[in-house]
Amino acid sequence: MNVADLIQAAREAHAEAHVPYSEYRVGAALETVDGTVFTGCNIENANYSNSLHAEEVAISQAIATGHRDFSRLAVSSDRRDGVTPCGMCRQTLAEFCDEDFPILCDRDGEYDEYTLGELLPNTITQAHLE
Repeated sequence: MNVADLIQAAREAHAEAHVPYSEYRVGAALETVDGTVFTGCNIENANYSNSLHAEEVAISQAIATGHRDFSRLAVSSDRRDGVTPCGMCRQTLAEFCDEDFPILCDRDGEYDEYTLGELLPNTITQAHLE
């Protein structure tokens, strides 16, 4: 899938977001190494702490269907403001992706590209727990 199509998939995902509190729609499109794309949107809850982020919804769907190898992620908000994954989502991605994993952030017709290592330096890994 080309970059424009992956970003479009993230945009389409944010249309399904449940955001009655923040009114800030986010969508994510996670591409696996075999080209399968999993999308997710943010799902808010009245107590806030049970809310789900678009990136974690996408990665959860991928993991639940047996995928563990990912090639890139696109993230988009309805404001197309270049939103990046939050710290929690970055750490979740780091469980499955290396520091060179590309993250594309939709910015009003263009996109910013980061690596996971740029967004989350000195990541906590399994090695820290041994």
